[in-house]
Amino acid sequence: MQHPEKYTRQFFPPPAPAHRWAQKTYVDHAPQWCSVDLRDGNQALIIPMSLGEKLEFFAKLVEIGFKEIEIGFPAASETEYNFCRTLIEQDLIPDDVTIQVLTQSREHIIKKTFEALRGCKNAIVHLYNSTSLAQREQVFRMEKNEIKAIAVQGALMCRDYRAKHEGNIRFEYSPESFTGTEPEFALEVCNAVLDVWKPDAETQVIINLPVTVQLSMPHVYADQIEYMSDNLKYREHVILSLHPHNDRGCAVADTEMGLLAGAERVEGTLFGNGERTGNVDIVTLAMNLYSQGVEPGLDFSDLPEISELFTRVTRMPVYERQPYSGKLVFAAFSGSHQDAIAKGMHWRQAHPADPWAVPYLPLDPKDIGREYEADVIRINSQSGKGGIGYILETRFGYNLPKRMRERLSYEIKAASDHLHKELLPDEILAIFTEHYVDITAPMNITAAHFEQRTDGIGAKIDIILNGRVTGASDSGNGRLDAVSNALRSGLDLEFIINEYTEHAMEVGSTSKAVSYVEIRGGKGESFWGTGIDTDIMKSSIKALVSAVNNMLLAAE
Repeated sequence: MQHPEKYTRQFFPPPAPAHRWAQKTYVDHAPQWCSVDLRDGNQALIIPMSLGEKLEFFAKLVEIGFKEIEIGFPAASETEYNFCRTLIEQDLIPDDVTIQVLTQSREHIIKKTFEALRGCKNAIVHLYNSTSLAQREQVFRMEKNEIKAIAVQGALMCRDYRAKHEGNIRFEYSPESFTGTEPEFALEVCNAVLDVWKPDAETQVIINLPVTVQLSMPHVYADQIEYMSDNLKYREHVILSLHPHNDRGCAVADTEMGLLAGAERVEGTLFGNGERTGNVDIVTLAMNLYSQGVEPGLDFSDLPEISELFTRVTRMPVYERQPYSGKLVFAAFSGSHQDAIAKGMHWRQAHPADPWAVPYLPLDPKDIGREYEADVIRINSQSGKGGIGYILETRFGYNLPKRMRERLSYEIKAASDHLHKELLPDEILAIFTEHYVDITAPMNITAAHFEQRTDGIGAKIDIILNGRVTGASDSGNGRLDAVSNALRSGLDLEFIINEYTEHAMEVGSTSKAVSYVEIRGGKGESFWGTGIDTDIMKSSIKALVSAVNNMLLAAE
């Protein structure tokens, strides 16, 4: 980079910061939430939402649990004005929901704003003007007293228009570009506005301190918030609000530190959509609280459905790796991660009362409408035996022995690498079935008969090998051992059974049994087979036949 010297610090730390907020370790209760999706979010879209899309989005915000929703700037355009009127005239605003509207400190705009609110039961009129040094010098070319006069005049006009208006109208004031304003001057302007509105217990006022543009690290913003919280007049009747943007990628950190520093309210958008790099992401903030054991007061139990609606009406994607809401945020492709998750999920099943602490999963995906099998363990060429085994177990009921899982993992990864794509669960099952399950060529046992002998269990078997029918018999210390001995002697094969396991199928028909057999050839080579049948002995023989066939095929 060539010219860093031209980027001097544009922010103003408060005098003698107390840093009390830094002694706290987490936010212990939810703030008041205000969605600005229909204002900040909408004005940032390449194609703004239609009236129908806005109405659908508004209904979803209500369903999620927002009690304050900023719907726009009614005096800015007929579209904004008509949206406000539609909500009111069609009685679409629940009694416990307050709409918020934005206005500049100009009489014709304030007048139009109050006209738009005619008949509204509960509303917040949000007054703002810019106070930053850059705006004062470059845009308005005004002194501090002139900027403060704009805020005071707007507050007076809002007060006078409210006196003529029916319904519950509350006020909010924002010193726009707060982060580029000297804290002492921001405090002076806010207190001057409060002196006009004179909040009390019944008519509280919102003072909103926006990160219009991020200019500093988050701890500086927290110091600014703490300074304002300590020095605002009428503090017990003031709701201190935050409105962070994300220019430095720190909107969530700004907000969480600002809440530690004394703020009580947050304005943001569902997925961080907004001007430039966006507004603070309320989904992330709320789920951060939830994952720390704090009820957020918003319902994100079906995030996939909310994401789908958002994408459809805004034509903006939700990034695959966006915290909590992205399609891949719980996905583990790494073999070691998959193994840890699979073991953690088994631990969870055995210890359901324990606090959630599954490796690599900061919260239970099911709590936000996601599925473990579809969303957590994802298989590609980087995956391992743990994840592959977990999918076969949870989706299809196969609990493969450890060494068999390892052997299968090489074949799955090779297939993914060759195809250069992720493998879906059904594709994994197909590969497993093709390589190991009920393999009947080039050899098959078509019948097996058993009898008790003095030397153990006798077995007589009928064999087809490359289309030729033959028979064999032998004995062993059990039925499967007897079949194995008969097969070995009848076909002159050299192998031993190294491992045998079985279990009932836990997915699908519970009347079926599945068996796994590992044999070792004369040179110590390992071959696996799997058999499935309603009869446990038949499933064991099928598994043995499958393993022997894999040995015969490898020798060709």
